[in-house]
Amino acid sequence: MKRLHIDQRSFKILKYKKKTKNMTTNILSNEKIVFECETGNYHTFCPISCVAWLYQKIEDSFFLVIGTKTCGYFLQNALGVMIFAEPRYAMAELEESDISAQLNDYKELKRICFQIKQDRNPSVIVWIGTCTTEIIKMDLEGMAPNIEKEIQIPIVVARANGLDYAFTQGEDTVLAALAQRCPTVPAQLNRRGETPSTLPDGEKNSSTLEGAKPLLHSGNKQPSLVLFGSVPNTVATQLSNELKLQGITVNGWLPAQRYNELPVLNENTYVCGINPFLSRTATTLMRRKKCKLIGAPFPIGPDGTRCWIEKICSVLNINPNNLLERETNIWNNLEEYLKLIQGKSVFFMGDNLLEISLARFLIRCGMIVYEIGIPYLDKRFQACELTLLKQTCIEMKVPMPRIVEKPDNYNQIQRIRELKPDLVITGLSLANPLEARGITTKWSVEFTFSQIHGFTNARDILELVTRPIRRNTNLTSLGWNTLVLK
Repeated sequence: MKRLHIDQRSFKILKYKKKTKNMTTNILSNEKIVFECETGNYHTFCPISCVAWLYQKIEDSFFLVIGTKTCGYFLQNALGVMIFAEPRYAMAELEESDISAQLNDYKELKRICFQIKQDRNPSVIVWIGTCTTEIIKMDLEGMAPNIEKEIQIPIVVARANGLDYAFTQGEDTVLAALAQRCPTVPAQLNRRGETPSTLPDGEKNSSTLEGAKPLLHSGNKQPSLVLFGSVPNTVATQLSNELKLQGITVNGWLPAQRYNELPVLNENTYVCGINPFLSRTATTLMRRKKCKLIGAPFPIGPDGTRCWIEKICSVLNINPNNLLERETNIWNNLEEYLKLIQGKSVFFMGDNLLEISLARFLIRCGMIVYEIGIPYLDKRFQACELTLLKQTCIEMKVPMPRIVEKPDNYNQIQRIRELKPDLVITGLSLANPLEARGITTKWSVEFTFSQIHGFTNARDILELVTRPIRRNTNLTSLGWNTLVLK
């Protein structure tokens, strides 16, 4: 067994901790955020779990996960599927005969897709590649177009494997693949009121081709705006209404509720992300569809939502109205939660790539963030979020937290033992072992599946953060100070 040791970086953080407790730290405006990279491993939830929320978001889709029994067990356990629920996803289970190339992958996938068409008849089938498809080098992109022609249903290929991607990046790969299927010009209606996507192949209108002229809407001077990121319909409506109050119309969402409603994307379209893990989608939109990306902080927390709306307004040459008043009212409504966490410390181990946005919001709430662990960080896509994080630390007069990309859990646990934070936000695999050692934890996966975007959902974030703190307070009042009796 390895002997426990504390590295030099931990001692630096300890000094930060002492300074913070005495509240004598002088925060300089030129202080830089420290970035580090440790092991290069992804200690996260499996990215194929994106099926859980995407199949509900795209209502006419069917997700086919191509993997082994392990992937099937994961989906059954992680998603909690009931037998009678009949969800719109399934496993194409790879067996020994598939892996050893004794069976024909093309014929097997074609048979499964024909069965899906017969049973469910979706508008689109999304193939989700797993680690096994990468290892045995399955040519999913080569097989999909041929099978698509035979079954007459679009097939989108997304390689959401855990070898290359972290937890929420599964959604990123799916949206990047869907973006390439978006039309470049609005679809024209024929005399019967049908769009080209609803017509047979022989009757499809040429308006979806690049050479066709787009339809011009008279009186609409605002450039086209498309938001990308999968959120529940209620959250999408809230964000659209917030922009509508500023006189901005959202022309589409990626993903749309239905495959035939994918937004129009071209060089005249402005796009803006709402989740910090969609860097691949942003790159695809800019390079493949020539869209203009609006770089902004993400709408998580009242401060992030205000800055997100302000940045969109500035790009579209619109003066924002009453945003500061709106943010102030939200902060006033959160006062009961703020009293519980002000002055307390938090440590992010890293799991869902929402860590920087959540840390920035919690710092604004009065918490002290020792470390932000994150599986993957695209500094270009999160540049505005990082700038807002630094600005928030300066205004709240707290030290800049360290940002550790691909953190090593062994080193993190040592730092947690020394720093003794009031709360550790971590993945499912480490939560119970940490709790057994007297460390208060919160599952990071809960922030992924909860509604955390926009002004009104800031309360839900603080409800999640304060729940373990309130639980400990209640247990202490009953005389239960330790989880494990010795």
